[in-house]
Amino acid sequence: MKFVDEAIITVEAGKGGNGCMSFRREKFIPKGGPDGGDGGDGGSIFVEADEGLNTLIDYRYTRRYNARNGEGGRGGNCTGAKGEDLVLKLPVGTTVVDIDTDEVLADLTKVGQIEKIAQGGFHGLGNTRYKSSVNRAPRQTTNGTPGELRNVRLELKVIADVGLLGLPNAGKSTLIRSISAARPKVADYPFTTLVPNLGVVRTEAHRSFVVADIPGIIEGAAEGAGLGIRFLKHLARNRVLLHLVDMAPWSETTPAEAAVTAVAELNKFSPTLAEQPRWLVLNKLDMIAAEEQDTACQAVIDALEWQGPVYRVSALNKQGLQVLVHDLQDFLDARAAAVAEDPALLEQERETRATIDAEARENLERLKAEARARRQAAADGLDDDDFDEDDYDVDVEWVR
Repeated sequence: MKFVDEAIITVEAGKGGNGCMSFRREKFIPKGGPDGGDGGDGGSIFVEADEGLNTLIDYRYTRRYNARNGEGGRGGNCTGAKGEDLVLKLPVGTTVVDIDTDEVLADLTKVGQIEKIAQGGFHGLGNTRYKSSVNRAPRQTTNGTPGELRNVRLELKVIADVGLLGLPNAGKSTLIRSISAARPKVADYPFTTLVPNLGVVRTEAHRSFVVADIPGIIEGAAEGAGLGIRFLKHLARNRVLLHLVDMAPWSETTPAEAAVTAVAELNKFSPTLAEQPRWLVLNKLDMIAAEEQDTACQAVIDALEWQGPVYRVSALNKQGLQVLVHDLQDFLDARAAAVAEDPALLEQERETRATIDAEARENLERLKAEARARRQAAADGLDDDDFDEDDYDVDVEWVR
């Protein structure tokens, strides 16, 4: 199964049925009066969050969805049948955006949540509606109104409490393997994760949280290099980010330079996202001599001018992970308790996520526009470095 986190579709609600013009004509009742019925309402289009889905692959190939039209009215004061509504099943975490107006039509964050995204047309009136004491034989009717037609973008963002941020080979996949049941690919050679991975971390019998590992970002990601910028939007729903730094890198880039690069690209992508709670995790300390660890860690802290929490770990050996996991659980529990006491915090969180979404959407649209311009300018087809969202449809594994 391919992981698709964005799709563009067209939805059109059903047209309302027309009103009927009819007069009652029966034996011995030559002038029975008007009896034309109203039409039926057109079907509306809804979206529903389904926990059984985790990709938008179905909407990549089927691009148009229409609800049923309402039936026209009939004689004998018969009302036309209402058009059947259409319900589109989407993964939890999907945002539905009207492309033409940039209006967010729905944000599906809970299983079973249902939202209307296109209103069906209203029914027309039959001539019975127009009869009066001075208008005994009305010949007026109205037609049903058309349903709403919208071009919408479906944007899927994984829902997790904790997001892992860092350059490729910082150890994000190893970390999520060590603290959860997720099993993303890891190896003893440098490569980057291609799709987000989710893992559930259980600290006690009834205490747990979800952590998301996204593809690593590289220098120039905000200008379209690599995969990271495409998946950074998945961090918009996280309540805390773990910035992993490889303290024993394969390349000549120092840990301090790598840390600064990741933060710089994050700021370019979304300044609001960069301001969210973020903890520094210095990884792979088992590969550094004990007498050099303090100096290496302090160099990263000084380069970032870091003032927040710092954790020194080895994801492979699970060194220092227990403290990190329990501190994360305490932080998330405290956040949940604060929201329960003050619901206004939840509204602030939603506004912040909306701002991050808007910044991410603007950045991604800019990159796509630049890619289209390059494709149009190329005389012999696509350049090798062109960005094409279809190039990154890859297999994904979700583990709970």
